[in-house]
Amino acid sequence: MEVKIGVQNANREIVLESAQSAEEVADAVAKALDGSAKLLTLADEHGRKVIVPADRLAYVEIGEPSVRKVGFGTL
Repeated sequence: MEVKIGVQNANREIVLESAQSAEEVADAVAKALDGSAKLLTLADEHGRKVIVPADRLAYVEIGEPSVRKVGFGTL
């Protein structure tokens, strides 16, 4: 699923395709915003991690889960 993260004082947003569920991403964001975690840490589909300081979060947009279609019948 696509996750967009807005960071304060940054011109561009961070966009990643995450293998985590929407609930897992929402829980990580909630923990970062309520102060129980100082960092928002998310993993993308390739195993890379994105770490953003919680006090710099502007917004987090959680997209719909994407289903990958394969083959000629999906056109």
